[in-house]
Amino acid sequence: MAGRGFEIVTAYAHADIRLPIRKTAGSAGYDLEAAETVVLKPHVVTVVPTGLKAFMETDEYLSVFIRSSLAFKKGLMLANGTGIVDSDYYNNTDNEGHIMIAYFNTNDAAYTIEKGERIGQGVFMKYLTVHDDAAAEIRTGGIGSTGKK
Repeated sequence: MAGRGFEIVTAYAHADIRLPIRKTAGSAGYDLEAAETVVLKPHVVTVVPTGLKAFMETDEYLSVFIRSSLAFKKGLMLANGTGIVDSDYYNNTDNEGHIMIAYFNTNDAAYTIEKGERIGQGVFMKYLTVHDDAAAEIRTGGIGSTGKK
């Protein structure tokens, strides 16, 4: 598939998922929403599904950032700092390329993310490789699958 964009994963095909949009012409990020209501327990990492997958060119990736309001006002942070969705994550055999966002709740109280709440921003980016790059492996799984060996 040429270009870049978002699709709904099969498991959420009938869950009223909205495809991400940019809110203004100057916005870099596409707003990602929660696919279901999830309670983030205090001091625990919790994964929130988006119901989405992203396709892009082979020399691109999708960076996933937390929305500022969740970090500054709600005390949440991404468990991995910044999410990186590689081009070959799309339609992988483990989870179809489902983008899920892992949050750490720094608070002493639970926080509920409601279905449809904007929980992150996805920014498509290009990347460069070194002149003698020899990456030849094929992705066979989902999250963390390239680090299993």
